[in-house]
Amino acid sequence: MPEEPDAERRETVVLSVVIPMYNEEEVLPALVSRLRPVLDGLGAAHEVVAVDDGSTDRTAELLAAFRLGWPELRVVALRRNSGHQAALTAGLDRAVGSFVVSLDADLQDPPEKIPEMLALARGEGLDIVYGVRVDRSSDTGFKRWTAGVYYRLMRRLAGPSVTAQAGDFRLLSRAAVDALKALPDQQRVYRLLVPWLGFPSGQVTYERAPRVAGRTKYPLGRMIRLAVDSVTGFSAAPLRIATWLGAGAFVVCLGLLVYTLTAFALGRTVPGWTSLFTGIVFIGAVQLICVGLLGEYVGRIYTAVQNRPTYFVRHDTAAPGAPGAGDAGEGAGSEARVPAPRA
Repeated sequence: MPEEPDAERRETVVLSVVIPMYNEEEVLPALVSRLRPVLDGLGAAHEVVAVDDGSTDRTAELLAAFRLGWPELRVVALRRNSGHQAALTAGLDRAVGSFVVSLDADLQDPPEKIPEMLALARGEGLDIVYGVRVDRSSDTGFKRWTAGVYYRLMRRLAGPSVTAQAGDFRLLSRAAVDALKALPDQQRVYRLLVPWLGFPSGQVTYERAPRVAGRTKYPLGRMIRLAVDSVTGFSAAPLRIATWLGAGAFVVCLGLLVYTLTAFALGRTVPGWTSLFTGIVFIGAVQLICVGLLGEYVGRIYTAVQNRPTYFVRHDTAAPGAPGAGDAGEGAGSEARVPAPRA
């Protein structure tokens, strides 16, 4: 588990900004030019925790260059690409601020909203402030449609506490962050985990901007994976769907049986391949769907039993002796985030 920061540092840092990034060399200059003035204008101690999720471009090189003139920038480099939610977990595990903001590097979520989030949390005593997208016209029609379906489905399965159109741009209090760190979940979906905590929350609204540069890191395949993790991680409804599909198949089988007996009684016993083919295909499809749903849940159980670390850290520039923070060599400060043991 990550080492606890010393009490003095934890008390002095008011705000931590966690930014997971993977191959974001094209957008980094724009991100720094917009984020740094915002944080400097807060007039409070802060840190920026940039989590390099195993980038293969010049992201690590650019981060090292920006650190030379920006002491508040802290780089946590993962040994391999572990995924957006795992990189976000790494940042939350290491952030020391009294409040922690998670922000994507693509600038579709405006960093200029951070002071408003902090003011709202402090003024109303909130532990969570969501950034809610009220205008997604910059997204494609397909993405807006799929996002709408996703949030409607999640609110139905996980409950109305899930804020519609709220992604991973949010502010968390230290109490909320510590509660998240204590959870044993390995395949985390924070847009569902955070509302599940039940802490007092508020929201700020904004218009979602186009990506400043580079390509999206959430293509269709990853969006589908996120949806599957969301559904199977927070609801047993798919298993109930399998049950209903089985019941429906049983009804169809009864209908085919009645049809067969009627045809036999009327002497119409000429074999008909259409009804036979349709019945076999339908029942086979239902069985495969049910097996697939069961397999998804069994796979999650298998992953939980393995209890493998969610990520491995190659180095953290805030760790004593880490590359960029001392005279140690490559790999100093390396550690893994191991989920808490289950009873």
